[in-house]
Amino acid sequence: MTEPVIRALTENDAHLFTTLPDPGLVGRARFGHVYATVAEGGEYRPEWTWVALRGGRVVARAAWWGGPDDTEPKALDWFDFADGEADAAVRLLRSAPLSAEYSLLVPPGWRADPVVRAAVRARTDAVLAAGMRPLVERYRYEWTPEDGLPTRPGRLEFRAEPDDTVFEDVLRRVLVGTLDAHDRKTLAAEGVAATVAENMEFFRWLPSPREWWRLAHTPAGELVGLHIPARNPTGPCVGFIGVVPEQRGHGYAYDLLAECTHDLVGYGATRIIAATDRGNAPMAANFAKAGYPVAQEKLDFV
Repeated sequence: MTEPVIRALTENDAHLFTTLPDPGLVGRARFGHVYATVAEGGEYRPEWTWVALRGGRVVARAAWWGGPDDTEPKALDWFDFADGEADAAVRLLRSAPLSAEYSLLVPPGWRADPVVRAAVRARTDAVLAAGMRPLVERYRYEWTPEDGLPTRPGRLEFRAEPDDTVFEDVLRRVLVGTLDAHDRKTLAAEGVAATVAENMEFFRWLPSPREWWRLAHTPAGELVGLHIPARNPTGPCVGFIGVVPEQRGHGYAYDLLAECTHDLVGYGATRIIAATDRGNAPMAANFAKAGYPVAQEKLDFV
């Protein structure tokens, strides 16, 4: 068998990416996403799209994604390979000079389907062999008006806070005891200040107004937490929900989520994306209570 040629695509041969058949069991193809370059009206850059070619035929492929102004990719969106070509796929990931978190999209309840489970195992084995490691499994939600607006309990008062220093201080308090795996990873490796900075950088990266960010208080003026209604590059999303430790146990995360949803609808949203860790049972329960259906599950590797 000839050795695979591993290289980035160019605008002239980006069409090669779609020549690898995809049964649509897992990954972005499962959910109707298509690969197209920015020049074609899509989201992907040829220089961030790598393939392994054997005899001129694509046997493995990977496409990293970033926002229009990003100089480095934010995520590995696409990664798959032909039957019997796992080694070529591993070599591709090791050879490409790009690094970002990989989120493998899977259908809800995917473990019940042995065919889907096998497809997950194949990609998981390949990314692990390439040097990545599993971080967390997540639920991804997709709310539409047909799901109904969640009831506002009316227990809290919400207001804008233009001072980033104040907002950062609230975020620092919210991070105490967090169940979010991404935040826990940064906290363990780099500390609280770096985790706050990382979150703030993400909030500012979102292409939605800073004026949307809200702090929540009780009628007596006690701080409860924060919520960030936002837009990511594909549309409206729940950017962040957080309750300070001393206010936990009262169900306030639901109040924040309900208010965030109403805010986004008020800004014109007809579809809202959100996510939480599978292991974050309290927040998952709040999404269910607020009428957010699970549209996908995700396996995140770093």
